[in-house]
This record gives sequence, C-alpha cells and structure tokens, in this order.
Amino acid sequence: MKTNKIKRAIKAGAKSPATRRKSKYVLRLFVAGATDRSRQAVLRVRELCAAELKDNCKLEVIDIYQQPKLARENQIVATPTLIVEFPPPVRRFIGNLANITGLFVELDLIKKGKIAL
Repeated sequence: MKTNKIKRAIKAGAKSPATRRKSKYVLRLFVAGATDRSRQAVLRVRELCAAELKDNCKLEVIDIYQQPKLARENQIVATPTLIVEFPPPVRRFIGNLANITGLFVELDLIKKGKIAL
C-alpha cells in the first residue's frame, strides 16, 4: 500500500522532504518615516533575521511616506507592521515589535512544521 502512495507521489512530481529546497522567509516591514520607533522596529526585525532565521530571510523595509501605493495595496493601517509573506499563510504583526516573543514562537512553529502551510 505504501509503495502505491510513493509511486503516485513520484508521478505527480512531489519531492521528498529531503530533496526540497529550503526557501527563504520573505518579510516586509512597513514603517512611517525615520522616527525612533521605525528605527527600533527595523533593528528588531534585523536581529530576528540574524538570530532566529539564520539570515535565511529576505527583508524589505518600506517607508509608507515614500511609497504610499504599496501601503494601500497591502492595507496598512498602522506602523510598524511586519508582514510574513512566505511561507504561507501570510501573517501580520502590528505594533512597536518591542515584544517579538510571539513572532519568534510563530516562526519557530512554522519551521518545525507544527503549523500547516
């Protein structure tokens, strides 16, 4: 019975977990200008990328004053807002990001496969 499942998976083009390419996290941080709060949010997210994600992430910092169109498209209502675009599902963290424990927990659960993607 297991061999039938394996054969179907191979025919469908599915890759085993060992052969899947590790994808980078895609993070978007929306800030409002060059305020202290914005700088602190950028610093915290960069620390997150370096410490928790082991630089396995792509961080895009977007100033809503310079790129208001992107803010509208992403429905940003408060800053700073961190959007985890990849891996799915998309997650939003809104606020000063002073307590990023929740963010660490969410990303750790995704990495360990405890949250369905």
